[in-house]
Amino acid sequence: MTTFKALLVEKQEDKTFTRGITERSLDDLPDGTLLVKVEFSSINYKDALSATGNPGVSRHFPHTPGIDAAGTVVSCDNNSFKEGDEVIITGYDLGMNTPGGFGEYIRIPSDWAVAKPDGLTLRESMVIGTAGFTAGLSVLGLVEHGVTPDKGDILVTGATGGVGSVAVALLAKAGFSVVACTGKKEHDPFFKKLGASKVITRDELLESKARPMLKEQYAGAVDTVGGEYLSQAIKATQYGGAVTCCGLTASADLNVSVFPFILRGVSLLGIDSVQCPMPPRLRLWDKLAGEWKLECLDDLTEEVSLDDVSQKIDAILKGELSGRTIVKL
Repeated sequence: MTTFKALLVEKQEDKTFTRGITERSLDDLPDGTLLVKVEFSSINYKDALSATGNPGVSRHFPHTPGIDAAGTVVSCDNNSFKEGDEVIITGYDLGMNTPGGFGEYIRIPSDWAVAKPDGLTLRESMVIGTAGFTAGLSVLGLVEHGVTPDKGDILVTGATGGVGSVAVALLAKAGFSVVACTGKKEHDPFFKKLGASKVITRDELLESKARPMLKEQYAGAVDTVGGEYLSQAIKATQYGGAVTCCGLTASADLNVSVFPFILRGVSLLGIDSVQCPMPPRLRLWDKLAGEWKLECLDDLTEEVSLDDVSQKIDAILKGELSGRTIVKL
């Protein structure tokens, strides 16, 4: 019987949650058509919520988080993949209520997996991961809306986080002038390395937050945190611009008047990477492996082992992580 290591989150009788590395068996995995030996995963904010028992993310325990996984096919019951194929899995139910990438093996439906594009290694695919894929969808949303580099600056909120940092780099690579908004001004060199043209603080963005409209400052924005930061981004977007929305770490509430929408024609674009249909999913992975491939992937990344994941979960909940943290299984 094959056994493997995994991070296991358990619910205690007093309704607290504990986590630790334990030995699991393939028999512990759910039914599925695809068995994958995981080589790399990554740490996302949603993983931290799952690892601390947030019922909006994970409801069934014991549980192994990890919403990202990249690895090698061990077996496939429906011949969608063959043994030895390299695959990427992000989104769907992986790491939420299905055991995820913080284990050395996963078993999933084969239609959750994407064949790794030739332009990426498994490691690079997890530097991108759900965060980078979400950033890519956000940039694609702006581009398809007609936002072009000649129209002005693009604001990125939560720019030190996984989605924000990749969004800064992708926008810069696409030729946009990027304004990175952060609560960590000491990371200026990090943003400049990613290609940001300017760095502003959260306090600067939140100036005059009581006003229903602000000066037209941005051609568009990628908001990763929600709440009043998203409100300010909408109010400061110029006529015909667009703002993408993909996060809620600041707040799930949106307090903004209709004025930016009916007086400036600003569009709010919702971004979901979990249930993104397979055709656009495949197209975006091809872009991320090709014309949008980032040369600064290593600058974004810290690599840790499975033994380090619990510590990094604590750090991401405290807002202490920047860029991307990948896990080598």
